Amino acid sequence: KNVLELGTSLGINALYLTKACSNSNVISLEGCPNTLNIAKENFQKLNAKVLTVIGEIGETLPKVLKEIEKLEFVFFDANHKKQPTLNYFNTCLPHINEHTVFIFDDIYWSKEMGEAWEQITHHPNVTLSIDLFDLGLVFFRKNQPKQHFLLRF
Repeated sequence: KNVLELGTSLGINALYLTKACSNSNVISLEGCPNTLNIAKENFQKLNAKVLTVIGEIGETLPKVLKEIEKLEFVFFDANHKKQPTLNYFNTCLPHINEHTVFIFDDIYWSKEMGEAWEQITHHPNVTLSIDLFDLGLVFFRKNQPKQHFLLRF
């Protein structure tokens, strides 16, 4: 029902998400107004329905989450530093269910991002994590034993 993207950038990922999840609400948060304007132009060109929210994500995320019944899919692609990434993760956690999927972009972009990814995979609510090097997938299935997969291709 709801697809949440943290970090709109030029809107390319949001466009893919609207195509893959055509019956979902795609909501994208961005901190830079100039970048978001370019993304909005891209959305208009392709007639894509994306709800955008401008502002510092640490401030806008809690407000957006108050309006969302539950989170099913979150794509984390904002502020590639350890503490903001962990803050976004922890802010989203109260809104998960056992079918929620979190995807983290650039998990080895920096030493800090690698540390954040390591902490996320060890969080008690995370039951399954998949490391694709560029991306990390996280699942919260309660009846599944905790597992971590590293896929090399």
